Amino acid sequence: MAEQTFPQFATDALHAGQEPEQWNSRAVIPIISLATTFKQYEPGVPFSGFEYGRSGNPTRKCLQDCLAKLENANHCFVFSSGLGATTTVLHTLKAGDHIVSIDDVYGGTNRYFNKVLSKFGVDLTFCDMTKPENLKSCLKPNTKLVWIETPTNPLLKIADIKALSEVAHQQQGVHVIVDNTFASPYFQRPLDLGADMVLHSISKYINGHTDVIMGAVMTSNEALAEQIGFLQNSIGTVPSPFDCYMVNRGVKTLHLRMREHQKNALAVAKALEKNPRVTKVLHPGLESHPQHELAKSQMKGFSGMITFYIKGGVKEATKFLQSVKIFCLAESLGGYESLCEHPAIMTHASVPAEHREALGISDSLIRLSVGIEDLDDLLNDIEQALAAAVQM
Repeated sequence: MAEQTFPQFATDALHAGQEPEQWNSRAVIPIISLATTFKQYEPGVPFSGFEYGRSGNPTRKCLQDCLAKLENANHCFVFSSGLGATTTVLHTLKAGDHIVSIDDVYGGTNRYFNKVLSKFGVDLTFCDMTKPENLKSCLKPNTKLVWIETPTNPLLKIADIKALSEVAHQQQGVHVIVDNTFASPYFQRPLDLGADMVLHSISKYINGHTDVIMGAVMTSNEALAEQIGFLQNSIGTVPSPFDCYMVNRGVKTLHLRMREHQKNALAVAKALEKNPRVTKVLHPGLESHPQHELAKSQMKGFSGMITFYIKGGVKEATKFLQSVKIFCLAESLGGYESLCEHPAIMTHASVPAEHREALGISDSLIRLSVGIEDLDDLLNDIEQALAAAVQM
């Protein structure tokens, strides 16, 4: 038997940060601490490190300790949304600094970069990072941050985290952050591949139940951890104790859910490839994916995300999205239920039209978040919706 690290992922998901001894009651399930302030032994000497709810909370600490372990990080900080996490990281920059971002980035991140951060004197360059050498040509003397998303949203591009981190770190003072939302820590650990920080929209796979908005940043860089911790408290985009409890509960089944997401998605992707009403399918687990071998080398699996191009245009795409019965037409992803959406109209509508066109986010593009329902039901639903949308 091959040598294994102890404990394994599932055990960490269930037990890291959950020690009953931390509570006077010895509760097996972490408590929901709603207190906004905590009694101090004397002025400036808080009990167990907690003094004010924004600065720290016992329920939040349980979650942060657990998530740090899952990403093999020394530190985790959670926020009231994925964009709250993004905003906090970008507050480590100042006017005159430069960011290099992967070109196919989440629409909300693109909007923040272009319509908010740009007003504060931070320079931005979008880069096709599917080729690491492209990053080298995009770096500037004032570059401070390289923003990677892999797999990307919505085109499921795969970026070589190890190679890109090596290129970025050749220049002193450059940090690498990876948005790991689509993969989850179960299928990919960017810190192990050389990244400095990992970011998640916890609203997606980590929580997995479509009932909490939250984000997280993990790192093992002590200087960055000190900065992020200071900003978490200073900016104040912190989640509620109840939401932390909900995510802490949801993450207990992450490993089980991700296996089912991957199994169902790969089967749906293969069925779509064979359907004459579809012109192209993008899923890292397919051999036809341009970075399939890279995906296999840096990921343990491929989650439940699929992008495909329906034959026709916006009329056919709209008809498909109106015809599904099990898939739900809705934004977001990563919950146990199957969702579908039209990126050009919905999640990426804020991306400039010329940018969408250059990337290939066309009117015929449909994004699926494949859930954990019965596979035959999902396949039948896709088949009947395609038949209703595209006349052959």
